[in-house]
Amino acid sequence: MLEIKNLNAGIEDKDILRGIDLKVNAGEVHAIMGPNGSGKSTLSSVIAGKEEYEVTDGDILFEGESILEMDADERAHKGVFLSFQYPVEIPGVSVTNFIKTAINQTRKAKGLEDMPASEMLKKIREKSELLEIDRKFLSRSLNEGFSGGEKKRNEIFQMAMLEPKLAILDETDSGLDIDALRIVSNGVNKLRSSDNAVIVITHYQRLLEYIVPDFVHVLVNGKIVKSGGKELALELEEKGYDWVKAETTV
Repeated sequence: MLEIKNLNAGIEDKDILRGIDLKVNAGEVHAIMGPNGSGKSTLSSVIAGKEEYEVTDGDILFEGESILEMDADERAHKGVFLSFQYPVEIPGVSVTNFIKTAINQTRKAKGLEDMPASEMLKKIREKSELLEIDRKFLSRSLNEGFSGGEKKRNEIFQMAMLEPKLAILDETDSGLDIDALRIVSNGVNKLRSSDNAVIVITHYQRLLEYIVPDFVHVLVNGKIVKSGGKELALELEEKGYDWVKAETTV
């Protein structure tokens, strides 16, 4: 589904990613871990097509097609979803109206008509029940006055409604208490299927107790220095990132 080849990228003449190779197949969950400043959020932003980042070498293939020349909207319409670490507030636009617009824009890009209102309402009802979301929540202005847990739950709801092929969750656990973490993680797990893939970006192993990855990759100084199964996350929790840094310099 996703293949990253020798990806080099940065921002404002600062090199951040230095030769990333990564392959993600449908049905898989990959976790990207690493210390602050290692390039984790840059990697997610570059995959999603945020324009402030410049790719200086390499390629990103999505379903066999290079997406480097596509803007963020085009990539989203292809099925790439990015959950932001700090979701923006949009006063006056309800959660429901925002998601209706997003879905219909994606349909328009595919040459389809707007989703019929009855079908939209049915889908909203099904997904909100699946994620244990109160219907009153959906009438609130997008992220305005939301707690950290509510913002993250809202993003998982957007993911459920848009049904992306590839979901990138950038530090979804940031600022969440245990209850909010459980609710968000349960939502992600309910949406996993053999037809989609998930990349989870996190500092901490605790998230991976709820969203169990198939593969864990450790990013240090813009490079993937170690990959393994879910047990690698436990090893990192026990030994810290200095252990990986020491191994890679031997």
